[in-house]
Amino acid sequence: MDFNDIQNAWNNEETKNVVLPSSLEKIQQANTPLDKIRKNLKNEFIYQIISIIFIGFIPVLCKFPSKMTTLYYLLFSLFVAVCVYYLAKLYFFYKRLSSITLKTKDNLYETYFDIRLNMELYKTFGFALVPFLILYLMGFMYLEFSKIPGFLSKDFTNFQLGAIFSIVVFSVLFMGITLEWWVHKFYGKYAREIKKVIDELKEE
Repeated sequence: MDFNDIQNAWNNEETKNVVLPSSLEKIQQANTPLDKIRKNLKNEFIYQIISIIFIGFIPVLCKFPSKMTTLYYLLFSLFVAVCVYYLAKLYFFYKRLSSITLKTKDNLYETYFDIRLNMELYKTFGFALVPFLILYLMGFMYLEFSKIPGFLSKDFTNFQLGAIFSIVVFSVLFMGITLEWWVHKFYGKYAREIKKVIDELKEE
């Protein structure tokens, strides 16, 4: 193969992944926020697992009646199943981030959109836990009010129905606001730093 053949082969190569030195430097800037996202995800798994274990011991710590303990663990088993499903997805996302090396624009684009997709997955995970939050709060209220003499023999009053409605509304609003703040603080602001690098590359 002579020089012309080599040059023709080079020109025919796919060039979309070729990165100029200045662009490469900008792409490497995205490694810092990416490392922070990896670190936050790793800590997230630890906190989530500890939280699940703690929630599992609440009936023992609070000395629930045997009937309520059975109902609690039935609900808890569903709670764990939901957590395992979403945490498994987030774990595979963490593994993908850990194996990524940002050397091309394509790598950067794919990583950014993967981060955005999993940010929405995280929010979905949070909202999937809202029913459990509502039922837990109602269960604790029922446990406390049941200690009042004659409480179980009374019909629900408008006040109690209003309290239940308030719990539902409060739980949804609380979870929504908390999720938005949490995702922004630990993932969103770093995703925007990566987006800034992408925008700078587009201008070249």
